[in-house]
Amino acid sequence: MKNGIVHRLEPVTLIGGGDGTLVDVAEALALAPTCVAADGGARLALSAGADPVAVIGDFDSLDPDTRSRIPADRQFPIAEQDSTDFEKALSRIDAPLVLAVGFTGARIDHQLGVLHVLVRYPDRPCIVIGPQEILLVSPPEIELPCLPEETVSIFPMGRVSGASRGLRWPVDGLVFDPMTQIGTLNAAEGPVWMRWDAPAAVLVLPRRLLGYVTRVLASAPSSARWPARAELYRGPQQS
Repeated sequence: MKNGIVHRLEPVTLIGGGDGTLVDVAEALALAPTCVAADGGARLALSAGADPVAVIGDFDSLDPDTRSRIPADRQFPIAEQDSTDFEKALSRIDAPLVLAVGFTGARIDHQLGVLHVLVRYPDRPCIVIGPQEILLVSPPEIELPCLPEETVSIFPMGRVSGASRGLRWPVDGLVFDPMTQIGTLNAAEGPVWMRWDAPAAVLVLPRRLLGYVTRVLASAPSSARWPARAELYRGPQQS
C-alpha cells in the first residue's frame, strides 16, 4: 500500500476521540493488541494504558500535553481537510481487520461520516464498536451464531441485494437502497446466514458477537473479502 503507515499481520485496534470507554479499549485490545490512535483518540489510548504505535490525523484535537507523551517518530500529521481522521487512519492501516473504538457519540454527522468511510474502503474490514452494538460492512458471505429475537439490522449505503437464512424477514428477492428499501429492526430466529452482491450492506449486530465476528473476518482468505472499490467497479479491461 503506497500510503501505508501501520503494517500488521494481526488485527489492529484504532481509537478515536468520540464516545469510548476504558472497558471498550480493553475488550478491543484483547482481540487486536496493536494500538493506533486517530488524532485526539490518543488521550483515551493513553488513559487506558495503551501504547499507540502511531497517531494519525490532522491533529486539530490532539492537545499539547497528550502530544508530548507520544514519541515524535510515532506522530503522523496529515493536514488535508478532505477526509476525516477516521478515514486518514483506516486508509493507512494495512491489517486483516481493524477494531474501531471511540467513533460513535453524540454527533450524528460524525457517525454518518464513519458509515461513509466503511463503505468507501470495503477492502479494509473494520468493526465499529458501540455501547451495545457493533457495525460493519458485511463481507460477501457471513454466518452468525445469533440467538432467537436478537436484532440484526441491515442498512444499505448503496444498491445491494442478497439472500439469507435465519432472519424473521428474509432478504431474498429484495433490492435494498437507502432511498427505497432498508432492513433495520430485523430479527434472528436462530443462527443467521447472509450473502450480498456488493459491499454496501452495513450490519448492526449485538455487541456480544464482537469476538466471533473478529475471528471470522480476521481469518478470512482474500477470496472471501471485498476488493478495493476501484477494483470492484473498474469494469472490463482492454486487451
